[in-house]
Amino acid sequence: MNLFFKYIHHFIELIYPNNCYACGAALQKGEEIICTKCLYNLPKTHYHKTPEQNPVAELFYGLTSIKYATAYYVFDKGSIYRPLIHHLKYKNAPEIGVGMGKYFGGELNGSAFDEIDLLVPVPLHPAKKRIRGYNQSDAIVAGMSESTGIEADYKSLIRHVFTETQTKKNLTERRENVKSVFAVKNPEAFKGKHVLIIDDVVTTGSTLVACADEILKIPGTTVSIACLAVAKH
Repeated sequence: MNLFFKYIHHFIELIYPNNCYACGAALQKGEEIICTKCLYNLPKTHYHKTPEQNPVAELFYGLTSIKYATAYYVFDKGSIYRPLIHHLKYKNAPEIGVGMGKYFGGELNGSAFDEIDLLVPVPLHPAKKRIRGYNQSDAIVAGMSESTGIEADYKSLIRHVFTETQTKKNLTERRENVKSVFAVKNPEAFKGKHVLIIDDVVTTGSTLVACADEILKIPGTTVSIACLAVAKH
């Protein structure tokens, strides 16, 4: 696990009550981030079992060349699981990304995603990362790398253009907003590898398409997608 997120995780456990981020119940020994009951009832997609043909994969049809695509669970703004993403992104809780990333990685073990050579987070612009203090996708990658044993690269894919939030934009506006904002500063790190791009929530896939397009310019690369959650439409 990335040492930064490991230290943050242990610090949070010492300072704050160890409660389930979904239902608020006290976590028992061995539980992490969410309680066993909430983890059992998490609306998992199981798309990793059909990685080439599922609603997440369909987002990329005709837009870019993605081998596999999946999401761990369905994100519904009205569900008890909403705080997982909300706190991860806006409430200074990177430990959620690490913990859920470990669960997600464990779910993918033994599937087609075993082919992956490298885990790569969707990057934040440095200015936004300074404001937030961390990149939530880095945290997810740290957890997934720990549970899968797959190497992570946090530096080679960069976001060199600061853009407005995607939240209130339509599909066309989202695609235009992220066009040409990413770059690969170390192509050799990706050359000939199967790269798994990881993000927190996938809605339209516009940001992920922009990232994939940059990586696919490098000879011999293959790209797959994995997101912690897929937004319910």
